[in-house]
Amino acid sequence: MNRVVPLVLAVALFMENMDSTVIATSLPAIAADIGTSPIALKLALTAYLVSLAVFIPVSGWMADRFGAKNVFRAAIVVFVLGSIACAVSGSLLAFVVARFLQGIGGAMMTPVGRLVLVRSTPRNELVGAMAWLTMPALIGPLIGPPVGGFLTTYFSWHWIFLINVPIGIIGIIVATRYLPSIETLVQRPLDVPGFFLSGIAASGIVFGLSVVSLPALPTWVGLATLATGIVSAALYLFHARRTAEPLLALNLLDNQIFRAAIVGGSLFRIGVGAIPFLLPLMFQIGFGLTPFQSGMITFVSALGAMSMKLVTKWFYRKTGFRNSLMYGSFVAAIFVAINGFFTPETPYWIMILLLLAGGFFRSLFFTGTNALAYADIPNEQTSQATPISSVAQQISIALGVAVAGGLLEVTTKIHGGPLQLSDFHIAFFVVAAISGLACLSFRTLGPDAGSEVSGHRPLMKAATPAE
Repeated sequence: MNRVVPLVLAVALFMENMDSTVIATSLPAIAADIGTSPIALKLALTAYLVSLAVFIPVSGWMADRFGAKNVFRAAIVVFVLGSIACAVSGSLLAFVVARFLQGIGGAMMTPVGRLVLVRSTPRNELVGAMAWLTMPALIGPLIGPPVGGFLTTYFSWHWIFLINVPIGIIGIIVATRYLPSIETLVQRPLDVPGFFLSGIAASGIVFGLSVVSLPALPTWVGLATLATGIVSAALYLFHARRTAEPLLALNLLDNQIFRAAIVGGSLFRIGVGAIPFLLPLMFQIGFGLTPFQSGMITFVSALGAMSMKLVTKWFYRKTGFRNSLMYGSFVAAIFVAINGFFTPETPYWIMILLLLAGGFFRSLFFTGTNALAYADIPNEQTSQATPISSVAQQISIALGVAVAGGLLEVTTKIHGGPLQLSDFHIAFFVVAAISGLACLSFRTLGPDAGSEVSGHRPLMKAATPAE
C-alpha cells in the first residue's frame, strides 16, 4: 500500500482535529486577555462547529468543480489564515469570526481529504489507508487538551494557533508534491436551495445541541435553534426528492452497506463523542487532578489508536466487515462503560491499560466503518457520499456531548448539589449503552458485505442465495 497519500492527508487532518479541542483548556487565559468571560468565549467553540456544519455539505461539489487536490490545498490556506486571525484577535467578536473562518477551512479539509484518499486508493487497499487517516480524528481530541495546557502555561495562548502556520505550510508543500491530481468525474450544477437548507439544518442542530449541553446562551435559544434545524432538515428532505441533482444525494442511503456504515457509525460516535468531554472533567472534578495530569492519562487512548494500524488490514481480511463491526462495536462500547467504574482508588496502571485497550477497539471500529461506507459506492458518487458521512459524524459527536452534558445536568438536579463522581459514572453507562446499539446496524449485512475492500472471503459464500 502507498502510505504517502494517507500520511500527507493525515498531517492536515491532525492539525484540524487537534485544534478543535486544544482551545478548551485555554479558554480562561484567552478570555482574560481579550476582556471577556470563559462562558461567553464558548461561543467561539460553537462558531467553529457551525461553520463546519454549513460548509461540509458543499465540499463534495467544490471538489468536483475545482478539483479535489486544489480544494484541499486551499482549505489548508484558509485554516492557517483563520489560525493567524485567532492569534491576533483582541475582542470576542473578532475571535468568533476568526474561528468561523477556521471552520470553513476545516469543513473542506476532512471530507475532501477523504475523497482524495478513496479515489486514489485501490479498493482492496482502502482498509489499510483508512487506518492511517482515522488516527488524527482519534488522537487529535485526546492530545489537544494537554498540548493546549502546556503551551498556555509555559508560553502563551497565542501559540496554540500560531503553531498551525508551519504545519500548514508543510502540509501545502507535501500536498502539492505527493497528492495525485484526481480527475473530476462528474460536473454538477450547484443546488443553491439545497445548500441553504442543508446549512441551516446542520448548523441549527449542531448549534442547538451545543448551547443546550454547554449553555453559553439561555437554554431557550438552543432549543429554538435546534427546532429550526430540524424543520430545515425536513424541508431539505422534501426538496431533495424533487431535485435532479441535490447537494446531498440522500438516495445513497438506499444502499444497505452505506446506510449501515452511516447509522452504525453515528450511533457509536454518540458515546465516543462524549469521552473527550466526560473523561477530563471526571478526572479533574471527581479525582482532583490538574488539567495537565488528566490530559496525560487520557492521552493513553491515543497510543491504543496508533497501535491499531498494525493489525487492521489483517483483522478485517480474516473476519470481514459484518462480524468485525457487529461484535467490535459491542466490545468497544463495553470499554466506554468501564470508564464509569473508575474511582480515585483505582490504580493508575489499571486505568491506563483499560484506556489503551479502549482506544484500540474504537480506532479499529472507525477504520472499518469509514472503509465500509465506500465499499459499494461507485467512484463517480464518492463526492456525494463523503459530505453525507462527514455531516453525520459532526452531528453525532455534537449529540454525544449534548447527551453527556444533559445527563450531568439532570443528575445534579436530582441530588441537588454540585457535580459528583457518581454523576459521571451514570453518564458513561448511558452513552455506552447508546454506542452499543451500533451492533444492530450491522446484523443485517451479508457475511461477504464489502469483501472487495476487506479481502474477506466467507467459506459459505457460494451457498448464499442470490437476491
